[in-house]
Amino acid sequence: MLITDQQYQRLMKTYNDSGVLGHAAMKAGVDPKTARRYIRAGKGPQELQPAHDWRTRVDPLAAIWPAAEQWLETTPELEAKMLFEYLLTDPTAPVVGVDAGALRTFQRRVTQWRRLHGPAKEVCFAQVREPGHSLQFDWTPAAELGISLGGVAYPHLLAHAVLPYSNWEWAVPCQSESMLSLKLGVQEAFWRLGGVTVELQTDQSSSATHQLRRGQSERGLNAEFVAMCAHLGVTPRTIAVKCPNQNGDVESAQGHLKRRLNQYLLLRRSRDFASAADYAAFVAKVCTGINTLRVTKIAEETARLRTLPPTRFPQTQEVPVRVSCYSTARVKNCTYSVPARLIGAMLDARVSEATVSFHYHGETVLVCPRSHGQEPCIDYRHVVDSLVRKPGAFARYLYREEFFPRPVFRQTYDRLEATTPGEASARYLRILQLAAELGEDRVAEVLGAGLRAGAVPAVAAIEAALRQPEPIRPVELPPFVPDLSVYDQLILEVAS
Repeated sequence: MLITDQQYQRLMKTYNDSGVLGHAAMKAGVDPKTARRYIRAGKGPQELQPAHDWRTRVDPLAAIWPAAEQWLETTPELEAKMLFEYLLTDPTAPVVGVDAGALRTFQRRVTQWRRLHGPAKEVCFAQVREPGHSLQFDWTPAAELGISLGGVAYPHLLAHAVLPYSNWEWAVPCQSESMLSLKLGVQEAFWRLGGVTVELQTDQSSSATHQLRRGQSERGLNAEFVAMCAHLGVTPRTIAVKCPNQNGDVESAQGHLKRRLNQYLLLRRSRDFASAADYAAFVAKVCTGINTLRVTKIAEETARLRTLPPTRFPQTQEVPVRVSCYSTARVKNCTYSVPARLIGAMLDARVSEATVSFHYHGETVLVCPRSHGQEPCIDYRHVVDSLVRKPGAFARYLYREEFFPRPVFRQTYDRLEATTPGEASARYLRILQLAAELGEDRVAEVLGAGLRAGAVPAVAAIEAALRQPEPIRPVELPPFVPDLSVYDQLILEVAS
C-alpha cells in the first residue's frame, strides 16, 4: 500500500521520537504492517513505488507546451493560469486538441518545470533565539472583533508585544499607532513580565523613527523613543523598511491572538463592554491564559531578564496651550472645550493614550477623554451659561451638534423648532443649562416622558419637576438572625 509523502514524514518523525511503531502508525494514519514495511526499508513512497515513465493517454498539452516553455524561460514570473488562458486565445499558438479543462494539468506541468528549470527562490534562514534577549512590538487593527462600549462601536488597535524565544505575549487596546501607545504597550509588557530584555525591536513606523527627509539615507530614531529605551535599559532596534518578516514572531502571533479573542467573545455571548477598562481586562485575561501554555520556556526567559527600573518612563506628553476666546484649546490638532473662566490662560495639557488633562499652576482643572483624529471634544457645560445670555449665536455655532448629548435632547430641540421657532434656541439652551445644574440623566428622563406624552417642552415645568424633593424611601433592614455560638462561648468562659 502506498502512502503520501506527508504520511511518511509524520510516521518517521513520530517513530524516531517515541520508538513505538503502533503509536507512529496511528499518528500517520496508516496500517501497522504498512508502517513496518516503510520503517524497515528506510525509504519514502517515491523510492519504493516502481518507476512509471510511460504515458497511459495522449498528452493534452502537446500543442501548446512548446510555446509555454518559451514564455516561462523569458518571463518566469508569469502565473500558470494566466499563461494558459493567454495561450488558448493566442491566434499564433496551436491549440488543436487542447481543452479548457486541462488547466490543472497545465498548472502541475508548470510547477514541475519551475522545480527543474525555474529561477531559485528566496531562502529563509532560521535564527537562533536566545531567551530574554529581545522583545518584538507591533500594532494590529482589531475592528474585526466588533467590540462596542456601552452599545457604541469601539474601533481600536492592539499594541502587541511578543518574546520570540518562548512566544510569551501581551496586548493592550489602543487608539492609534503613536508614541503614546508604544510607551503604554511596551511598559505594560515589561511590567507584566517583571523584567526587561536586552533589545526592543519595532518596525519603521513614525512612532519610533523620524520620517525620512530629503538627502537622508535612513530614518533616525525619535529622541523620545531613545529616551524611553535608555530609561528602561534596553537597546532600540528597528527592522528594515518594508520587511515585516524581520518582525515575524509578533506578525505571526497577531492572527492567532485575534482568533483566540474571537473565540472567547463567542463563549462570552456578547461583544459589548461597560468601559474600555473592562475590555482591557478581558484582553489581559485572554493573554494570561495563552501564556500558561508556555510556562517552561517562559521560565527560561524570565530568569535572564534584566531588572526593571524603579519607575515607568512618563506615559504622557506635556503640551503648553493657551485657551482661546471661544473657551477652547487645541491639543495635537484636536479642539477641547475648557471652563470659560480659563479664557486667555496658559495651561499645561498632559496627553496620554486615553485622556487629556489640563493643569493651571500645577492644579488639575479638567480631565477629559482624548479625541483621536480631529473630532472636537466639546462639553456643553463649559459654555452653556454664556450661550444662555447670547442665544442668537446658537443657530450658527460651529460646535452646535456637540450640544445634543443624547437623542432626546435633539428631539426636544426639533419639537421646539416646530412649535416656537423664534424662541427655540433660547428655550433649549435653558433646558441644557438645567441639565448642567441638576444632572443630565434626570433632565433626559423628564424630557422623554414629555415627548412621549406629546407635550411641548416648557422650562418652568421641567424645572418644577426636577426641583421637587425626592420621596424618602424606607430603608430595608436584613432580618436579625441570632448567633447562638456566642452563648456557648460564654458558658465555657464561666465554667473555666
